[in-house]
Parts: sequence; structure tokens; C-alpha cells
Amino acid sequence: MDEAPPPAVIRRHALATRIWHWITAISVIVLLGSGLMILNAHGQLYWGEYGANYDQPWFKLIWLFDTARVPGWLTIPSTYNLALARRWHLFFALVLGFALLLYMVVSLLNRHFQRDLRIRAGELAGRHLKADLRAHLALRFHDPENPRAYNIFQKLSYAGVIFVLLPLVIFTGLAMSPGMNAAWPWLIDIFGGRQSARSIHFIVAMLLALFIIVHLALVILAGPLNEVRSMLTGNWRVPSEEEEEA
Repeated sequence: MDEAPPPAVIRRHALATRIWHWITAISVIVLLGSGLMILNAHGQLYWGEYGANYDQPWFKLIWLFDTARVPGWLTIPSTYNLALARRWHLFFALVLGFALLLYMVVSLLNRHFQRDLRIRAGELAGRHLKADLRAHLALRFHDPENPRAYNIFQKLSYAGVIFVLLPLVIFTGLAMSPGMNAAWPWLIDIFGGRQSARSIHFIVAMLLALFIIVHLALVILAGPLNEVRSMLTGNWRVPSEEEEEA
């Protein structure tokens, strides 16, 4: 009896991409947890330059939780400690920023951005978007003719995170720093004041949290062992037609 051919395995992720992925994943998780602890110090958000207890906030933590604080199971550390949370936050903010900078430089040199993330006009056509949406709903996440290629929803989400959300969360964080205000006074003006920068920082952080949730859900639907292995070793096993139809 003839044996079934071994599954096709392709090289999907370069070493630089894999290292950056895990550094960023850890950094963002720590930053989200420590950032929520920092928010506990004053659980209201404002627009403009100033914000205090008697100003009108656009957001209050008490609207989401029974108290005006985020519960400990969502924060780093789990018990109220503003000083420790700030140390965690500032350290991993530096890790996130320098890792992103190095990843962008390497990805330009090895043409990862141009080869894998470049969005072509035809991919934004309504017919193409509908076809990709139908494929996603059928849990088909890759092109059988070019399994290494990213689909348009991957390209849009990854490009949005790499070129919009991560730089925005970094620069709004810098805008809140008194030291950076002294060096770059124009930075805080770009965001319309310190409190506006704080609000944008929070909104972008929540968008990153939403991206992580959706990303993890899609990894589970696509096959977590294969997807995680590809981000550890770079090798990805192309699912067979039978596996995708199952």
C-alpha cells in the first residue's frame, strides 16, 4: 500500500520576525497590565492640556467596574503599587520601542515589508475583499497557490499595528513625559495637550488589546500547534484540503 506523501512544509517566518514577535508580545502584555495599574491612580480620562477631579472626563473606570479601579487580575502588579507599575511600564516601553525600530530596519533590508506586507490596489477591490471574507468565514486562511502569502486582512491588520498603533502608543507615551516635553515641546502640541495624549494612549492600548484577542482567536481556528510552531521555528505545515474542509 502506498504511503501518503508527507505534508508540505514551507519557510514562513524569518528569524528577525520571530524574535520581534515574541519580544513585542511579552512587552505589550506587560505594558497593558502595568498601564491599567497606572490608570488606577486616577481612573478618568480627559481631552486637552489639563485634567483634574473637577474637570469633565469623557471616560471613568467606575463605568466598567464596581469600584474606580481595575481588578488585580488584570493589572501588573496585582496589588496597588503605582511606583512598581511605572517601573515595569517604562522598562518595557523602552524594549518595545527599540525592538520596533530594529525590526523596521531589518525588514526594510531583507525586503520583508515589500515582499509580504505590501498592499496592492487590486487587493482592496470589493470583489477581492468579499472573496477573502468568505474564505475566512469558511476557516480558509491561506491561498493554496501561494500558501506563504498573507491575505489582505492580515496585511491590513499587521500594517495597522506596525505602522500606526505601535508608533502612536510610543509617541503618545513620550508626550506624557515631562523630560520629553522639555526636549521636544512640539510633541505634546501634536496631540492637543497632555490629557489628550493620555486619552489617545489609552484608546490605542485598547485597540492593541482587541488585536491580540482577535489574533489569538484566529490562531486557534487556524490550528494553534502549527501556527505557534511556525513562529518558533519558522517552518509552517501547509494544511491539506481535507483538514480545511473538516
